[in-house]
Amino acid sequence: MTVETISLNRSHGGMQGVYKHASRETGTDMTFSAYVPPHQGGAKLPVVWYLSGLTCTHANVTEKGEYRKTCAELGLIFVAPDTSPRGEAVPGDPAGAYDFGLGAGFYVDATQPPFSRNYRMWSYLTEELPELVAALFPVDFKRQSILGHSMGGHGALTMALSHPDRYRAASAFSPIAAPSQVPWGIKALGGYLGDNKEAWRKHDAVALIEDGARFSDLLVDVGDADPFLDQQLRPELLERACAKADIPLNLRRQNGYDHSYYFISTFMADHLRWHAARLKA
Repeated sequence: MTVETISLNRSHGGMQGVYKHASRETGTDMTFSAYVPPHQGGAKLPVVWYLSGLTCTHANVTEKGEYRKTCAELGLIFVAPDTSPRGEAVPGDPAGAYDFGLGAGFYVDATQPPFSRNYRMWSYLTEELPELVAALFPVDFKRQSILGHSMGGHGALTMALSHPDRYRAASAFSPIAAPSQVPWGIKALGGYLGDNKEAWRKHDAVALIEDGARFSDLLVDVGDADPFLDQQLRPELLERACAKADIPLNLRRQNGYDHSYYFISTFMADHLRWHAARLKA
């Protein structure tokens, strides 16, 4: 597979790269970023996958996430993909809204036309991109973890619950915890997967837990000044589901913080240290 290097920048002794490749899953060019920390030759390093939120590309966390210093200290590779396929032929929201279509792939494999041709973000992230990353970087795939923000928090939780033997740790900032029950999720899951709500359940963290999915433990941060907290995120539903299923959940309500990267960057190091403790155990 041909991979184009868009940029390389030295940072904290490691290398921050941005890359583009033609995706077999989405049928489009896909761009992602990867930070590789300083390391000894021949070393294999744990990898943290980061999934971004609505309207974002790889660039949001790459430029604002403030993860590189901590990743360099802990020896973590950090990979940030895009949130959807892109290109002139890729269908978006007919009304041009921000919460569906381009920039809003919701980390599912769409089954409904015209989106089913390109919107295969689940397969891209669980199959294709890991294969590519394995070929490019010194990754120890026995030590993977995943985290994300908002729509990406939803993606991180659902992928971890669906693949508990793959990821050693999972955490989220401001996740859409129960998309089947909130406007963002109802619009996206209905548009991509159709009207059969049973098909939505494998892309809903609360529903997955209700249906028997389990994970070792979870870390979730939400800001109590987040304007989307009560209508779209609903962390209390995740808290209730985890308590009923005996899944250890550290749900931290951070005073005065909102939905932005000011919030994410403040607690990014906490999350990465939490991941490292499990990746290196």
